[in-house]
Amino acid sequence: MSAVELFILAIGLAMDAFAVSVCKGLSLGRTRLRDSAIVGLWFGGFQALMPLIGYFLGVNFSEYISRFDHWIAFVLLGLIGANMIKEALSKDEEKESDSCSCLGFKSMLLMALATSIDALAVGITFAFLKVNILLAVLLIGLITFGLSAAGVKIGSVFGTRYKSRAEFVGGAILILLGIKILLEHLGVINF
Repeated sequence: MSAVELFILAIGLAMDAFAVSVCKGLSLGRTRLRDSAIVGLWFGGFQALMPLIGYFLGVNFSEYISRFDHWIAFVLLGLIGANMIKEALSKDEEKESDSCSCLGFKSMLLMALATSIDALAVGITFAFLKVNILLAVLLIGLITFGLSAAGVKIGSVFGTRYKSRAEFVGGAILILLGIKILLEHLGVINF
């Protein structure tokens, strides 16, 4: 997987965290740089940690499933992307008080975990692909940090107007990357 592909993947993974950050910004109203940094560190840190954990889990099982690795990557990325798109198109909006209320430890821990579960699954796929895991983790963490920190400010200015669009784009990116991995392995395309 090239650096450009990792960059695109990192943006796709960061979209959930970005959407939640926008919500945080909306609930906080007027924000400070400190608020953006806190949200960015939580989301960026977890988005970097989870693929690393997934990678090590995948490495331990790679000898058993290496014949199916491309299908696993395709299915996991497809499911994650489809779920993000489903959430983006859902008419049921989360209550602001439940999902966006504060920057406290418990609230941020739960949201950081929830938005990074997909990164864990992507980390598992990294074990089956030729991926520089340190570069991947660094890119995912930094991009998520930047987008999350910006999301807080954007949310405080614009509100939740673009939340569903961000989730939709992130889901579409993950699905397209899964299709690309499968087609490359099957020899249909060669990038």
